[in-house]
Amino acid sequence: MSATPPNEPNTVPLNRPTVLSLAIKEKAALYAAYMPFLKNGGLFVPTQKAYKIGDEIYLILTLMDDPNKYPIAGKVVWVTPPNAHNNKAQGVGLHFPADESGQRTKLRIEEILGAALRSSRATHTL
Repeated sequence: MSATPPNEPNTVPLNRPTVLSLAIKEKAALYAAYMPFLKNGGLFVPTQKAYKIGDEIYLILTLMDDPNKYPIAGKVVWVTPPNAHNNKAQGVGLHFPADESGQRTKLRIEEILGAALRSSRATHTL
């Protein structure tokens, strides 16, 4: 008689998204990280952890003096590796989801940035 031992489930472990938190304390830093050119908006998230395109990340975002935290389950859309060209910071581009949390975060960021969205200053993004 063969049975699965009680401590060994016979299911494949699910790949859970990594949880990162990011606190943006200044408008200039938010401008440099925000990606308005993505359909649902997105952010550059500095991290030394290795990610691949399509990886899911659960981000807990804090924006300056806003007491709210913005939880976002996004997908990696690009990776800036260590020692990147032009001394770009290492990290990932995180695309916000099309759900309510992504839309809420996008609207809040665009509300904070206002006219700065049309600036031509360099950013961490494309």
